[in-house]
Amino acid sequence: MRFSPADISASSQAPFQLYTPLTRDHDRRTDETWLAARLTEDTTEFLPVWKLQNLVHGDPTHAVTLSASEVAPLLPEAESITFLGTRDGGAVFSIVLPSAEVDPLKAQGQWMNMRNFGDLLGSADWSLLAYARAYAYWHERTRYCGVCGSPTVSTLGGHVRHCTNPSCGVDHFPRSDPAIIVLVISGERCLLGRQHAWPAERFSTLAGFMEPGESVEQAVAREVYEEAGIHLREARYYGSQSFPFPASLMLGFHAEAETDVIQLNDGELADAHWFTRQELRAALDSHTVGLPPGYTISHSLISAWFNLAPVGARL
Repeated sequence: MRFSPADISASSQAPFQLYTPLTRDHDRRTDETWLAARLTEDTTEFLPVWKLQNLVHGDPTHAVTLSASEVAPLLPEAESITFLGTRDGGAVFSIVLPSAEVDPLKAQGQWMNMRNFGDLLGSADWSLLAYARAYAYWHERTRYCGVCGSPTVSTLGGHVRHCTNPSCGVDHFPRSDPAIIVLVISGERCLLGRQHAWPAERFSTLAGFMEPGESVEQAVAREVYEEAGIHLREARYYGSQSFPFPASLMLGFHAEAETDVIQLNDGELADAHWFTRQELRAALDSHTVGLPPGYTISHSLISAWFNLAPVGARL
């Protein structure tokens, strides 16, 4: 997907506001009676997940939510049900449908991978669908205890999976893998790279997973040097984004380069270039560069830097 210069100027915030579409109501997770009653209440909303896909309206710009009456026939066969929280006085659950069955909700909308439509959603729907998909993935991957291999069962409203082996009894909690993502800046230029699997025109920020025993700042410096051979002077935290593909937490930074000679050290990148704002504008106009989707923190990092240009240089 390609983006015009106008998209850079327009997307200054999207995923990084201190905002949540619901209240998680952690204390309700222990109240099994309350949770059971919510499953049949008229004000309850259900977000269905099937084969790690979300259900959306045909535009597609809105998440499909089901009522308690609509979801009632699906509850007995659900692979997992997770209490996500409350909004507007009603409970919100995610429900994972059996992947082997024929689509039971064909008339309600279309199933799509969030990677393919995430930039068309508002921030509230994106947050909700990411939340539901993340738990669907975790439940699917934690059916058996990683300590003894026994089956696990869902407890605490779907937020814990408990080992059924009495001699083990370990509780398993969801995990997010921390990863850094960084826009490196040198004077009036930013550094963008392209991975081998991406289309020829696709460029983005640098990113990588943190390693055990290192700080976030150390991970930023290591990843930038490993991928592009650039030493950093400093790094400034920008914001974070839950990224459920499959279970990452992206920690975003702007970093100042100490050196500017690019050397692709570890083979992660197929290409990397420094761009001024004018060069990036020209590359977007000529379709020789495409940016990551607008809902991603990588896009927002680039947009925030781009919009620091003097007024006369804005698009």
